[in-house]
Amino acid sequence: MDYNVWFRPFIWIDYRLAVLFLVIIPLILLIWAFVQKAESIQRLLTIYWKVSSLVAITIYLMIAQYPVSFISGLMAQILIPISLWFWVDINDEIEYQTSGVLKFIFTSWRWATTVYCILGTLALIPFLGCAFSASVMKTAYCKVWFEIPLLFKEYFHANSKAEFLGFLGITSLVIYVVYLSYFVLIKLGKQGRSASPQ
Repeated sequence: MDYNVWFRPFIWIDYRLAVLFLVIIPLILLIWAFVQKAESIQRLLTIYWKVSSLVAITIYLMIAQYPVSFISGLMAQILIPISLWFWVDINDEIEYQTSGVLKFIFTSWRWATTVYCILGTLALIPFLGCAFSASVMKTAYCKVWFEIPLLFKEYFHANSKAEFLGFLGITSLVIYVVYLSYFVLIKLGKQGRSASPQ
């Protein structure tokens, strides 16, 4: 269903940029880093994929049209740049030990993704009302965000019910929050901003 809201084309652009910056480029970089045996970039991209899994979880929540998807989407936009710059030891290794085209493209992607996520966060803030108001949630203002996830469902989960996919999303979100809480409350105090276990 096409929702007649003025910002609909920008949402489509946002999803396309998300596929490019959050899926295609980092996947290519990860394969490239393994081929080049660039361990620091491998480690950072592995962390990135763990954190950015919240984007995939958000897609499944949006298929079921759960209001919490707006919160998880916002958190993904915030957590991804943090995961890319937080680790002092990896940053130092990339800066001083890595060189060449891979480093240049990886650094360019890291900055581009950071800018994209910051802009995405600012753009999503006005829609947080969709997560807290049932009446607002029913409007085209909110429902337009579900259009592309539902299209994704048609392509990849045509025989699955939206409720089941939403259940998978909620279950994954709970696991994600538990792991994130464990990291913040326990592991972070032990290892600080070092990606290497102390």
